[in-house]
Amino acid sequence: MAPPVDLIIRCFSRRRDAARVEELERRCEAAPAGKATVVLQVDTMGDPLCRVRNSSMHRMLVAELEGELVGMVRGSIKDMTIRSSPEEHAKVGYVLGLQVSPLHRRRGIASSLVLKLQEWFVANLVDYAYMATEKSNAASIKLFTGKLGYVKFRTLSILVNPVRRRAIRLPPGLKITKLNTDQAERMCRRFMGSTEFFPGDIDQVLRNRLSLGTWMAYLREPDGSNAMPASWAMLSVWDCGQVFKLRVQREKGSSCVPYGTKASSLLDRFLLCLGIPGLPDLSNPFGFYFMYGIHGEGPYAGTLVRALCRYVHNMASLANDCKVVVAEVGACDALKLHIPHRRSLSCSEDLWCMKDLKSKDKDAAGFDWTKSPPPPALFVDPREV
Repeated sequence: MAPPVDLIIRCFSRRRDAARVEELERRCEAAPAGKATVVLQVDTMGDPLCRVRNSSMHRMLVAELEGELVGMVRGSIKDMTIRSSPEEHAKVGYVLGLQVSPLHRRRGIASSLVLKLQEWFVANLVDYAYMATEKSNAASIKLFTGKLGYVKFRTLSILVNPVRRRAIRLPPGLKITKLNTDQAERMCRRFMGSTEFFPGDIDQVLRNRLSLGTWMAYLREPDGSNAMPASWAMLSVWDCGQVFKLRVQREKGSSCVPYGTKASSLLDRFLLCLGIPGLPDLSNPFGFYFMYGIHGEGPYAGTLVRALCRYVHNMASLANDCKVVVAEVGACDALKLHIPHRRSLSCSEDLWCMKDLKSKDKDAAGFDWTKSPPPPALFVDPREV
């Protein structure tokens, strides 16, 4: 359906739109009258740009119809690795947080917002655009693949581990060391620089105030050797609770599932926590830690990754409002089996869809990333959670 002729799409203005964005989000959580349900509330803590602010290039668009704010979308741009070499990189745009008022759906507003965001991508020489949703989100998939020309690209697993208030014992015989940011950057570029979606500005990620640090685990060498151990693992931790809070609440109505957001992928899993003994109470606002840059080498890499995840759990158990620890890995990633998670809370079908935005001149080499086979692992940028 063609969008309304008087639809206005423009950049977000904090002065004009901040309160109206919050009101739109509340309307999206509101509901058919009389139906009791459970709603996942996202508290942006007064900052509608919080999901993209940590990317150096970002934009938020709003849709206005007859003076009413009826939709919004956010986007970011960054350089990323696209093939198995650090030199093979592209400028990539990410689409997230697409929402339309329930009373204004099926009127072409969502597609108009995405197309306008894509114009910004193209103006900034973006090669590819992508978005994330869940395989069960039929409306999102139909919009992006059926109308906007995206293709199903990669499948990932979101692994959720509830945080208990007691520490987990770590296995003996290993050592866990926190790396400084220079060491972490060197390790990331050396061992993950050729991983798909690896960000060119990894130094900015690691130095961000939300990145709590990078840790390396390895087996203790009996001879005290300083050589690189035969088996080792590393990961970094991002504090999402400083960006936004989540809350699961029972109320009348049904939640609006956004067109593309990882929060929607976690919604049904978080609901299962309600009332289950031993699992955290998610009815009060809570944050979560996100583990990224998970990598290991050697015959005991899996064991060391599991130990690092337990170490992060113990960190989270000391934080007042951190209720879960989350990781996202490629469906083919061998380390997935070693990351502790509650199966009932996790999602094995997070779908990334992608669109080639390159001009014919730039596409002279003939490579089309959207048609490449899935790699054994990929890098999930914590700024896009």
